Amino acid sequence: MPAAKRILAFDLGAESGRAIVGHFDGDRLALEVVHRFDNGGVRVGDRLYWDVLRLFTEMQNGMRRAGDRFNGIDSVGIDTWGVDFALLGRDGELLGNPRHYRDPHTESILEETFRRVPREYIFQQTGIQFMRINTLFQLLALQRDRSPLLSAATDLLMIPDLFHYWLTGEMASEVTDASTSQFYDPVARDWAVDLFDRLGLPRRILGRLIPPGTTLGPLLPTVASETRLPQIPVVVPATHDTASAVAAVPATGEAWCYLSSGTWSLMGIETERPIIDERVLAHNFTNETGVDGTIRFLKNIMGLWLVQECRRAWKSEGHDYSYDDLTHLAAEAIPFGSVIDPDHDDFLLPDHMPRAIQQFCKRTGQPVPQGVGSVVRCALESLALRYRWVLERLEELHGHHIERIHIVGGGSQNRLLNQLTADACNRPVHAGPVEATAVGNVLVQALGLGLISSVDQGRDLVRRSFPVDTFDPQPDDRWETAYERFRSLTKA
Repeated sequence: MPAAKRILAFDLGAESGRAIVGHFDGDRLALEVVHRFDNGGVRVGDRLYWDVLRLFTEMQNGMRRAGDRFNGIDSVGIDTWGVDFALLGRDGELLGNPRHYRDPHTESILEETFRRVPREYIFQQTGIQFMRINTLFQLLALQRDRSPLLSAATDLLMIPDLFHYWLTGEMASEVTDASTSQFYDPVARDWAVDLFDRLGLPRRILGRLIPPGTTLGPLLPTVASETRLPQIPVVVPATHDTASAVAAVPATGEAWCYLSSGTWSLMGIETERPIIDERVLAHNFTNETGVDGTIRFLKNIMGLWLVQECRRAWKSEGHDYSYDDLTHLAAEAIPFGSVIDPDHDDFLLPDHMPRAIQQFCKRTGQPVPQGVGSVVRCALESLALRYRWVLERLEELHGHHIERIHIVGGGSQNRLLNQLTADACNRPVHAGPVEATAVGNVLVQALGLGLISSVDQGRDLVRRSFPVDTFDPQPDDRWETAYERFRSLTKA
């Protein structure tokens, strides 16, 4: 039997990053975390940035640790969140710190943009859900503010593309992350240059597009020296973390949907081609690119950001609850109190999330949740109700019944939310793997290296290698009443 391959995946989320080695022996895959580091926005005045230089330093630390522990690795690739980007000038120099997608400079940019170009035209060109955090609107905010960075830029790289460039010296835009930008055309499978031109954005910053699994190049000599590694290949995975997670969903057949659960919840299906019509626009769904030419037809949902920000707020007040503590308190709270719309702008970047939830309930004429458990229970039940609404729209827009929900990612560890989701949606929920994004990252690198031949083979490998828990729905008529309240609330 050939020696096991060791594939290093960097998975960077909004709160933290990990360096994870995938050990692949040809039959099973095992993961080992070799380095963890914090992430998060850095606030300077009224602006919010990513500290990409520190993150790159942490990645080099992770590469060094992996190489030292295992006497070398076979390849490396990076995935991150979507939409955010860096601007580079002549000679590849970074122009300023990249803005965080929650930076407030995009607050009014959608309305300003639609006065210039119809919403329908943008959607027809890109098939992407309208969110002010999208790359297009971040660029238009820079244009509106006459940022010198935009006028000086020669290249735009999404965040994972920036890190791959720093590893190899090669600039390229991997398509799964490029497709989150809202200036990628999923039908033509190219940049939406007509849209760019119509908005007066500089076409020169758009670079070459590459598919996931591309070997971008070997490590630069300086990086190899810094990390004590040979010039191993950098194999670009599905660099958008959701695309990597979906590649690792251990599903069979076709009658399933995925729910990648973390800071954001992304719920959708795989299709062969984009779905772009008036109904999709009306429901604000999105068409993002997946692995092997697939389309991830999905909806972005605020996700466990609600609970993360509650935890942060309570910690600042001297109450350091763990996530397990919060879930336990929510499980003990009285069910079916008030509901919120998780995707309301009130919850995008509040000063104090628990207070924002309470104020939303008060403003909408509902009982105000009191106590930690009641606030978290309100957030989790509301997420489950939002998942039901998205599930119904997926069936309506695609025209096929969905029999089961696969929840992957860190949020799949929240057993209470898994059960609430099964109950609200009246579908069995299959939860796991927890590290789906890292698994998918490793699988796509393995595809690029020729170690596996297809996504289906990779999913079969996932089923053999990682446990999956099943949550069957428990009928309760109170869900119907809660859902009607939720529908009325979100319509209003």
